Amino acid sequence: MTGSRILVAFASKHGSTREVAQAIAGTLNELGQRVECVPASSVREVAQYDGVVVGGALYTGRWHRDAMRLCKEHGREIAARPWAAFALGPKTLEDQDVASSRAQLDAALAKLELRPPDLVAVFGGVVDPTKLRFPFNRMPASDARDWPAIHAWAREANALFRQNAPLEPALR
Repeated sequence: MTGSRILVAFASKHGSTREVAQAIAGTLNELGQRVECVPASSVREVAQYDGVVVGGALYTGRWHRDAMRLCKEHGREIAARPWAAFALGPKTLEDQDVASSRAQLDAALAKLELRPPDLVAVFGGVVDPTKLRFPFNRMPASDARDWPAIHAWAREANALFRQNAPLEPALR
């Protein structure tokens, strides 16, 4: 059986969300999916995909505007197939930080006029003061990404896409 064609679109300001999207795409690819991993701002259509993953960083309580724009412009097509959303945000993986970031992502998703995602996750974020402006460049460096959790979530996404995979042409 050939894997489904999956779009992994990411919105990243400093690169850490891109790295997570690439890890998710890599896991999906290893599991037999045909994956295209691209910046959300470059997506022109989604009709050719069997499933969609949209990821974006959370900045000052908002999901990255390119992720929001993709979901607004292509909402009908995204909602017509299985889809998943993720965000990077909390500086730590403490329950309170993750819950706060999840509330921010949920609020962003609620603003969209499309069916909620089938799968949602919040992953720890990265603070690299050398890439930030004042006053954020005064923050201590941190990387709260949990790579095993990211790969586990990608396996969940794979199960979602497999469950909803289109029939092979010979089986239609």
